[in-house]
Amino acid sequence: MAIQAETFFLVPGAPGTLQQQIQQIVAEGILTGRFRPGERLPSSRKLAQHLGVSRITVTLAYTELVAGDYLGARGRSGYFVSDSAPRQPEFPPVHVPRREAVDWARATGGRYSRQLYFSKPQDWRSYPYPFIYGQADATLFDHQNWRQCALRALGMRDFEALTADYYERDDPMLIEYISRVILPRRGITARPSEILLTLGAQNALWLAAQVLLTAERTAVTENPCYPGLRTILGQTACRTLSVDVDDDGLPPAALPEGADVVFTTASHHCPTNATMPMARRIDLLQRASREDFLIVEDDYEFEMSFLKASSPALKSLDEEGRVIYVGSFSKSLFPGLRLGYLVGAEPFIREARALRAAILRHPPGHIQRTVAYFLSLGHYDAQLNRMAQAYKRRRVAMDEAMRAEGLTQAGPGGFGGSSFWMAAPVGVDTEDLARGLRQQGVLIEPGRVFFDPSSALRNTYRLAYSSITLGKIPEGIAHIARAIAAAAP
Repeated sequence: MAIQAETFFLVPGAPGTLQQQIQQIVAEGILTGRFRPGERLPSSRKLAQHLGVSRITVTLAYTELVAGDYLGARGRSGYFVSDSAPRQPEFPPVHVPRREAVDWARATGGRYSRQLYFSKPQDWRSYPYPFIYGQADATLFDHQNWRQCALRALGMRDFEALTADYYERDDPMLIEYISRVILPRRGITARPSEILLTLGAQNALWLAAQVLLTAERTAVTENPCYPGLRTILGQTACRTLSVDVDDDGLPPAALPEGADVVFTTASHHCPTNATMPMARRIDLLQRASREDFLIVEDDYEFEMSFLKASSPALKSLDEEGRVIYVGSFSKSLFPGLRLGYLVGAEPFIREARALRAAILRHPPGHIQRTVAYFLSLGHYDAQLNRMAQAYKRRRVAMDEAMRAEGLTQAGPGGFGGSSFWMAAPVGVDTEDLARGLRQQGVLIEPGRVFFDPSSALRNTYRLAYSSITLGKIPEGIAHIARAIAAAAP
């Protein structure tokens, strides 16, 4: 029996090359049972005419499917569905319950889904003025060299790194580079046994919180702070207290007594961008020593210090091993990478490593080796330099536009970064403001999610310049200024 060419159609705008789309149509047809073993495919000429593509495109697609044992070639008779092609397992019809009998609100408690997060539209790239934080700018990324590093990591020489189960270990090549090159830039010296790779900074913070905190311990956070941290601490059932930051970040003198772990973004406070001065860092470490608490330092956006030289990490000043350092490649490369690292005393890393092994073993080996090559071949530093130059130009343009439109900064600005912390007039709810601006193609981040719920300010917001083109900044800022003026009481 022959499969008719009319069975095939290409969807406009579908991802992948034409060859890949044809392969996908055939593979899905076989896996779903529409195309059965022994059935003959349309000839390459006939299918090419039907789809409006070249014959060689169809021939190459068929050849790949033969290599995957989806199809078989029979001399001059053409291509047929292979008798040994992959198939979906056949199951009896599934009984669908007529009513939902489980009270999922009671079963789950809704402990995680009710957490407050900023929600950005999935199609944010289609908005002309995306002032949203943490997204990659494709125009600044080194696609060619990243692809070459990824292909090199796929080679036979690195087959072990790609396919092996490391159990609790990490790629030694990447660990060595972090230890030898990345950490010394922050003034940190660490042995491989004091470094653990994580699935981004958020995973690193979760591991630290799970290891260090229990229901009997007390954590202290900055206010405002990274919203994900508040969610993470809630999962430990620990007592959580917050301390308001000022223009120099977290004030050590305001820390409550009885703290067990203090979380801080000393070099680049999230979200105000404040940088903790050296005297305050030393004061914080001395208080930690006197009162016997630990510090988790999230070294947030330190790479983007393009206005002034970056300060040494808090960890570099630590003489007692009290500081646990969190770093990440997600912001400097791209957020979907999900690769970060913890640096701490060996007993702590040993516990964090065991917890990670119980949950996810280790980050994917191919990603680790690709990043190792990207770093060691100098592409990472070139990437950082390119981003810093672009961000500096955008920051200057945004600062000028905000001054011209009379917008108010709420944060001191810091050493660079990729965003501004802003304040609308009292009485303006920035969540309402954001909804209205979205209709005009402008995306901003309301600030309420960053605050302790008991003291949340509703008139703050964040404007990022990591994803918006330079030419769009003045017009986007003008839209925001007009919306704020209309909303002001």
